[in-house]
Amino acid sequence: MDRLEELLRCLVDEACGHPPGSPERQKLLTRIIRLTYSKLWRETTPYYQDALQQTWLYFCRNICEGTTGQTYNSSLGSVTTWLNVYLKRRLQDFYRDYQQQQARTVSPNINRFRSGEASEIVDPIDNLAAEPDVPPILENVKLWVEKDADGELRQTHIQGCPQANCQVLILKRMPPEVSWKELSAEFGLSVSTLSSFYQRQCLPRLRKFAEKEGYL
Repeated sequence: MDRLEELLRCLVDEACGHPPGSPERQKLLTRIIRLTYSKLWRETTPYYQDALQQTWLYFCRNICEGTTGQTYNSSLGSVTTWLNVYLKRRLQDFYRDYQQQQARTVSPNINRFRSGEASEIVDPIDNLAAEPDVPPILENVKLWVEKDADGELRQTHIQGCPQANCQVLILKRMPPEVSWKELSAEFGLSVSTLSSFYQRQCLPRLRKFAEKEGYL
């Protein structure tokens, strides 16, 4: 067995020996995430980050206890193989929804733009069931966003709409996430405007925090 996979197997066994939500398990799960991140399947698609987020949620909920799926079984494959299988399935789901979305929205959106109406894009995440429990890693992210010690998240907002800032959007997109359609109605902005801002401004700050904390 590969030395990394052997280490991961040992870390999983050790992590699952601690109670859910305990600092000991949290620390070990964080280490597993950091070690497996570079081994995961990569592709440059607009929905990759959403699929990756779903994969980490699945990992946190099922690595020790089968909260939303089958509990990880080391006898059936390595941790990275398990995660890659799930990630690729989510990417296939997103790809299928993305293609259907494009087919539905290309022509109607052209007509809406011509008539001066805002376009509406169906978010594939809207079709996913809400996750009931927030794992410890996401709870730490939530605390960081809510505190916003230097005010950067609140101050980074869509031009002309200060209430649509990174702090608000990140919190609303955390599980159980508010759909882009609902956010569009709340802020009076198009889905594409909100989604584009989130990708350009919010995700990079999330990633920077995750790297600082050792999650990535």
